[in-house]
Amino acid sequence: MAMANPCQHHDDHHHHGLAGTALRHALGVAETRCAETQERLTPPRRRVLELLLQAEGPQKAYDLIAAYGDQGEPAKPPTVYRALEFLERLGFAHRIESLNAYVACQIEGGHAAAFLICDCCGAAQEFEPDFGPQLAAAEAAGYAVRSVTLEARGLCAACREA
Repeated sequence: MAMANPCQHHDDHHHHGLAGTALRHALGVAETRCAETQERLTPPRRRVLELLLQAEGPQKAYDLIAAYGDQGEPAKPPTVYRALEFLERLGFAHRIESLNAYVACQIEGGHAAAFLICDCCGAAQEFEPDFGPQLAAAEAAGYAVRSVTLEARGLCAACREA
């Protein structure tokens, strides 16, 4: 994903996506999880997940639409948006609201999403927060929380050092 003000040292610290065996393993895990929940990882869903897993950082939907075809042909927008909705619902992807972009989930299992987002290079690192007390307070107030996403912005270690 291109940042509005890309850092001058971005080439010094690429954030690589998955490839080769690691990519095949991640897609296999997704296939297994879909089978366990009696869901289908259809070819369009699999392709969008593959693009997210291969990406160096958060991807906007239109970047995914443009990159969708093996021969360079773009996908129809509804195809990608439906796939993203499915991947989010099953926990394979997260939407980073402040960037209006998507990333593959790096933590297995259902969880609240939390991201450290670098304002310089655009890296988005996922981590698992402890929202236990806040969720308990919400439940005590009678509120049923469906999802929680935390986005913390700043500079990654490589950008701070540069």
